[in-house]
Amino acid sequence: MFHVGGARSALFNWVIARQDEQGKFVLRIEDTDEERNRPEWVEGIINALAAIGINADDPHFEGPFFQSKNKDAQREAALRLYAEGKAYYCDCTREELVARTGSQHLGYDGHCRGRGLEFVEGRALRFRTPDDAATVVNDLVRGRTEFPNNAMEDFVIARGNGSPVFLLANAVDDIDQGITHVVRGEEHLSNTPKQQVLWEALGAEPPVWAHLPVIVNEKRQKLSKRRDKVALEDYLGEGYLPDALVNYLMLLGWGPSDGVEIRPFAEFAELFRLEDVNKASAFFDVKKLSAFNGDYIRALTPRAFVEACRPWLSGDVVPWQAEEYDEATWQAVAPYAQTRIAVLSEITAYVDWLFLPEPPQDEASWTKAMKPGAEAMIAGARKAWGALDEWTTEHLRSALEGVAVEQGLKLGKAQAPVRVAVTGRTVGLPLFESVEVLGRDRTLARLDAATGRLESQDR
Repeated sequence: MFHVGGARSALFNWVIARQDEQGKFVLRIEDTDEERNRPEWVEGIINALAAIGINADDPHFEGPFFQSKNKDAQREAALRLYAEGKAYYCDCTREELVARTGSQHLGYDGHCRGRGLEFVEGRALRFRTPDDAATVVNDLVRGRTEFPNNAMEDFVIARGNGSPVFLLANAVDDIDQGITHVVRGEEHLSNTPKQQVLWEALGAEPPVWAHLPVIVNEKRQKLSKRRDKVALEDYLGEGYLPDALVNYLMLLGWGPSDGVEIRPFAEFAELFRLEDVNKASAFFDVKKLSAFNGDYIRALTPRAFVEACRPWLSGDVVPWQAEEYDEATWQAVAPYAQTRIAVLSEITAYVDWLFLPEPPQDEASWTKAMKPGAEAMIAGARKAWGALDEWTTEHLRSALEGVAVEQGLKLGKAQAPVRVAVTGRTVGLPLFESVEVLGRDRTLARLDAATGRLESQDR
């Protein structure tokens, strides 16, 4: 699944690419680890990117490229580093290293640096890191960071079978593809000095580095797939609109100087600057995301809203039978629902009572609404509505207002038991407009059923 942090990083890269007429966003699938590489996962990445507007239809997009296709160049680079004395072969085992250092936690001690070993199957190739001074990483977000070279172990760049490891493969691919900016999460900052010395050893000028702030949950803990909902696909599957997600993700660690948060992506592309990204962690506020999504839902055209809700009006997600669904009924109440829901998946619970033979059983709503006096209010509504010549919103409201006056109640309180009797819940679509759509016979039958249930409770 595509992590929302990866989606945020992708969007920041995408914006930078689009700010230059010749800019390119490069999608590279780093597939050298066979155990973590499957075709369906690659397809998932491509589909997730497309969902947030990053796809091959745009001239700023390149890829996907596959790291495994560049093995020859990666192996050649490893051999060149060895030939130039910038790397050496090592046959040390982990057990031997622990025996020499007396610790399970210390890095490699450089034992094979001067042994002059040649390649034999099983010997890893290590990069010879600088002995003194420091590697300076100039990061557009984090600023200038120095990494003492004497704290950087001679790291492996090729395995015992000669295959390059990720660090080398990544540097070679970046150089070959002309990468100018590497924009990624701050958890990769610790790898950056190793990648930078590799770039320099291969005779290339390192790219612009920018490490984005970590994304945290409400407890200020780094988002974790084991604990938090982090998959972009999950949010899309719940009914968060792609445009709303893009808008919200663009604000994780950055914000426009004018403070206007909800705006078209084209404006973000004009305003965004890497130098303005914050160092502080970014809080992934699901409530704020939902509020954004609600605004985007209300901005849809009525037709677009009707169509966007389709996945939550049929199939396994709905409690009604397919033959019970009525398109005209849905079309009639859609405008009222559009002003109320924050996530498209909420639509099912807003309209299920219109298609079910009986209202859904929500015990919490029933208990809350059916206080003393509820039976009289429902009976009064049954009598007043049953006598109506015209079944319209205006007549339904006027009739219930009259009953409320008789019962000494304000309309809001008078509605509560009637709403639960008809719809099954205390919260939902506007009552009178909805009851008009439900129709006289079904409405009166539900009021009768509620009266019967209250009478049985009193016995």
